[in-house]
Amino acid sequence: MKTVYISDLHGTLITRNERLSDYSLAVLNGLIDRGLSFTYATARSLFSAERAVCGLKHTLPVIVYDGALIIQPATGEVLHMLSFSGEEKERLLKALDAFGVSPVVHARENGDDKIFWLEGRESPGQARYLARRAQDRRLTPVHSAPGLCRGDTFFFACNGDYTLMKGLHDELERQGFYCRIYPETYRADSHWLEILPRGATKAEAIVRLKNMLGFARAVCFGDSANDSEMFDVCDEKYAVRNADEWLKGKATGVVGYCEEDGVAKWLAENAFKAE
Repeated sequence: MKTVYISDLHGTLITRNERLSDYSLAVLNGLIDRGLSFTYATARSLFSAERAVCGLKHTLPVIVYDGALIIQPATGEVLHMLSFSGEEKERLLKALDAFGVSPVVHARENGDDKIFWLEGRESPGQARYLARRAQDRRLTPVHSAPGLCRGDTFFFACNGDYTLMKGLHDELERQGFYCRIYPETYRADSHWLEILPRGATKAEAIVRLKNMLGFARAVCFGDSANDSEMFDVCDEKYAVRNADEWLKGKATGVVGYCEEDGVAKWLAENAFKAE
């Protein structure tokens, strides 16, 4: 049966320095040359993801922003996108303002990806996020709340301590928004709250991609909470050894650590056995 292999990036396929190792790159490209159908599903933008996997050969679309977009990486063509309505954006900003929270907003405007935020209202975590992307052409600071609503918006990212983010999370869920909360990587004192349009999940994007390209089976790899839903829709699911313990409990099996090329090594040993 025709199988597609899909990997999360951060904590799964790429290393702590946010890069695909030379070993994994060589192994994956060799397998792709032999006909392996491989792609990734990530919370990252295409810009950030492609920097992390620089040199990886692409034969399939990729899933970015946790499923809000499916994109052809070579051309930037958007094959599928979910976005917030104008009314939803207004309600979201009103709720965030009531909690004293200012978001980083991802959108497409006139065919270009944009990152909007209210300059001067950054949380420490948001400031770190923006500083790491100082040369990113998507960065577009704005100076009033209406500026955050420009274009087709598909991703709000809020940041703060857990108590604040959990309170906001619960209020937004009460209002019917789809959101999730998780700690900032390597920082226990800071949490991210992501808000996406309904249906914007890795799981739904994988099902859509399977149907779009005619795959019969899907095998995925992940490490954390935002991989849980894709584990639910894939025929086989593998957690890396550094994954959350509860996610390992949902997995078909456990592969090696992300820092030790666990996904690439498993694929090299097993991918063509299933074909």
